[in-house]
Amino acid sequence: MPVNFLIHRALKQYHLYYGDKFQVECPTGSGNMKNLDQVAEELARRLTRIFLLDAEGRRAVFGDCKLFNNDPHWRDLIPFHEYFHGDTGRGCGASHQTGWTGLIAEILIGLGEAPTANNR
Repeated sequence: MPVNFLIHRALKQYHLYYGDKFQVECPTGSGNMKNLDQVAEELARRLTRIFLLDAEGRRAVFGDCKLFNNDPHWRDLIPFHEYFHGDTGRGCGASHQTGWTGLIAEILIGLGEAPTANNR
């Protein structure tokens, strides 16, 4: 999470300097060209998918754990794991790492995805 957060921030800063005309292929091999701000937003969306509900109402951070994905007493208590599985987003390591992993809150706020009293 900390490295991804720093990359996200750097891409946004570089976009301020290079502007919209400087574009890179994102994702690699796709043929889709995006400016650095758009790449930063794509990275942010991918990171937030770890914590947000998917189309099936599950959170990647919970992996295949039915208790955490389905039980109304647990499904919205989101842990901040030490690290995450690279393919699935399942939380790994200690589940109380609110330090670096808590940076996701700033990314959620930037995307307008952070819960408020009106959308909980």
